[in-house]
Amino acid sequence: MQAKWISKIVAFAVIGMATMSGAGNLAHAQSDEGTLDRRLPSSQAEVKMSLSPLVKQTAPAVVNIYTKKVVEQRQRTPFFNDPFFKQFFGDRFGGAFGAPRQRVERSLGSGVIVSGDGTIVTNHHVIDGASEIRVVLHDNREFDADLVGSDERTDLAVLKLRGVDKELPAIPFGDSDAVEVGDLVLAIGNPFGVGQTVTSGIVSALARAGVTGQDYQSFIQTDAAINPGNSGGALVDIDGKLIGVNSAIFTKSGGSNGIGFAVPANMVKVVMRGLISGDLRRPWLGAAGQGVTGDLAASLELDRPHGVLINEVRKGSPADRGGLLPGDVVVAVNGLPVDNPNELKFRIATLELDSVAELSVLRRGAEVTLEMPLEVAPELPARDESVIKGRNPFSGTKVANMNPALADELGVDTLGEGVVVLAVARDSLARRTRLKAGDYIVEVNGQAINSVARLKEVLRAGERSRDWKISVRRDGNILTGEFTL
Repeated sequence: MQAKWISKIVAFAVIGMATMSGAGNLAHAQSDEGTLDRRLPSSQAEVKMSLSPLVKQTAPAVVNIYTKKVVEQRQRTPFFNDPFFKQFFGDRFGGAFGAPRQRVERSLGSGVIVSGDGTIVTNHHVIDGASEIRVVLHDNREFDADLVGSDERTDLAVLKLRGVDKELPAIPFGDSDAVEVGDLVLAIGNPFGVGQTVTSGIVSALARAGVTGQDYQSFIQTDAAINPGNSGGALVDIDGKLIGVNSAIFTKSGGSNGIGFAVPANMVKVVMRGLISGDLRRPWLGAAGQGVTGDLAASLELDRPHGVLINEVRKGSPADRGGLLPGDVVVAVNGLPVDNPNELKFRIATLELDSVAELSVLRRGAEVTLEMPLEVAPELPARDESVIKGRNPFSGTKVANMNPALADELGVDTLGEGVVVLAVARDSLARRTRLKAGDYIVEVNGQAINSVARLKEVLRAGERSRDWKISVRRDGNILTGEFTL
């Protein structure tokens, strides 16, 4: 893409010089001192190079999205804001009193028509919780829209316009894996609600991670100005193809600092297909690893720090059956380089299920190619989600057996095993014992806990006891507490 753009500029320059030469101009004549003569351009055609044709091609497919969300809240009495009261009771009663009131929150964003039938892709955070979605097209026509589906983990959503009676302009998908740093791009959206706006820039970086809280992060970074309201808008290349959906910016002021991020088009395509079909499932790796630092590269005798060092492989997982071993360094997936665990996870997630991924691996100094089956994370063991009741330290918790499918949904390590706390009810005994969602229950009264069924059994056996001793694993640490209820 970059080569095409450069060739267009060169071709324009050559044509311009030929025209000037034919008109008798002496732009290339050298002076006695051997330097080129300089002059002002004699016509607008000699200096004009516009992106207007590209804007006319793509802008009609970028829409403005307006949403309404009804929020119910209780009017908080000033008594509960008193520091003396809060010192003893915190916020336990602050929302329990006062008449409930409803208010309407309005927000705006952008979207991209990707099919002439009115299918639109946008960001999850643009339509999250919306009770009403209104879409305004480039030509000011307005449509109500239905939410087809939304995926918080990639911050993507799909809408479908109602009452479309003729084909709408759409932007075709490009191949985001072919994008290179330095490629020219346009960002199109509705910043601050001022109306459709087009900005230009280049691709500043690829595979950016750690930008947002989403699970799958491998953003395209651009310096094209992106502001609030641009979310869900289009990032298009010089060929007029959609290479990303604008999603986030890095800012301290609330405005553009020239650091914007877009979800790559190849991820958008996978998520869109899954949301439309109602079956959004992703392949899983079944292995855990870390990025290769300079020290690790030296110890592994690598020529430079790159790839993902595999620390653990789950038995029976796709990685295991594909031959991946602890100590291997994965450097590419289907020929595309990976340099950190987020990028490896992203590359696997954009591939089609029931096919095969080719992993390029460095093993003891030699490069090995492995073929790994692409499968959905299994529901083994069964989750057995349960709400714990009774007079015990876990009363008010929702627990489950951790398995790869659940871990994938939660965006946590898919190698985790045991009984995990999914939620803790407010004002419950579990809240008083300071249990948190994400805790793994290790022991209760000296009894090891390896399943929800075992937890229930131990709790029933101790239901007449007032004294409890429990151990949980939190962030890799074992925490033990004794309670009298």
